[in-house]
Amino acid sequence: MKRGSKTFKTALGGIFLALSMVCLFGASLVPGVELTLFACSSFFVAFMILETGVGGAILLYIAASLLGLVIIPNKIAMIPFIFLFGYYGILKFFIEKIPGVAIQIVSKTCFFAFILSVGLLGFFDIVSGGIHLPEAPKVLLIAGGTLMMILYDFIYSFVISFYVRKIQHKGMDNFKLS
Repeated sequence: MKRGSKTFKTALGGIFLALSMVCLFGASLVPGVELTLFACSSFFVAFMILETGVGGAILLYIAASLLGLVIIPNKIAMIPFIFLFGYYGILKFFIEKIPGVAIQIVSKTCFFAFILSVGLLGFFDIVSGGIHLPEAPKVLLIAGGTLMMILYDFIYSFVISFYVRKIQHKGMDNFKLS
């Protein structure tokens, strides 16, 4: 199968969709690792951007959101994916096209703070999606959450870089972790 063909893109989209569903299913069932699995599920959207462009990534996000609402037993657990993690790769792609690293960081920080503020102040019980948060003032949760999301963005960039270096350009035949 040729790397740029429609067949390749369709097959890759199906594989990334299946892997996203595995992560989302785990996030809905395994307590304590929900955020990690939501983060992992979001990486496939970025990989899709690298392989097929933004259009393929948008289709993957929509497909994962809809399929997740159909097959994931805990529907409320889909909320963090749908409202933050699922489309983050697409948002990151566009924010990082803005010239100036400082503006990019401020944009991402403002976005994280806004999403967390709306979620925690307006719709806490729904948006938390079953994620157990510590008992603390909401302002501290928003500040701490924003810092965690900045760390998430750094890890996200690292994972994308790893994918490009070890998988995309070399292919799975040469895949080694070291």
